[in-house]
Amino acid sequence: MSDIIYLIGYRGTGKTSVSEMLGKKTDRKVIHLDDEIEKKTGNIERFVKTFGWSHFRDIETELLMQFSKDKNIILDCGGGIITSEENIREMRKKGLCIWLKADAGVISERLKSDKKTRPSITGKKPAAEEVAEVLDERIPLYRKAAAFEIETDNKTIVQVTDEIMKKLKSKKIESKKIVLKKIKQEKL
Repeated sequence: MSDIIYLIGYRGTGKTSVSEMLGKKTDRKVIHLDDEIEKKTGNIERFVKTFGWSHFRDIETELLMQFSKDKNIILDCGGGIITSEENIREMRKKGLCIWLKADAGVISERLKSDKKTRPSITGKKPAAEEVAEVLDERIPLYRKAAAFEIETDNKTIVQVTDEIMKKLKSKKIESKKIVLKKIKQEKL
């Protein structure tokens, strides 16, 4: 299993809840990147209004690089972590990215009941339109970063976590097969 498991995906896809359960099942420390950003900047919504998304993304990258030096952790990343090519390269190099994905309509409904205040990404559209638009832009980036993707629509946290565990076990088996194949080839 990789040293670092990065959970990526749009807001409201279940990264925070799944990371907690996955941490317990894998006996790994869980770090919520947005919480770490808040420790450094204060309220994210206010910070973004005052300094802009660009400065927020710089701090996000700085913290990603810092935590990517750790071992045996799960890093619950913010939805826009993949908007930086540097971040994608770092995550792919240092660990395993798992993309939690959901339909734009499902995300919009989940965000309505979310108690966490999140700043608008576009600043000018109704929430459902914003989700659909930004998600369309980010899907290719999530796909580029992810080792695999897990659909979270109509699934419980337990179901999503169990699906990830199955994938992680198969990844471990695949990586062992690759190592064995390389050893056999070297002997020839």
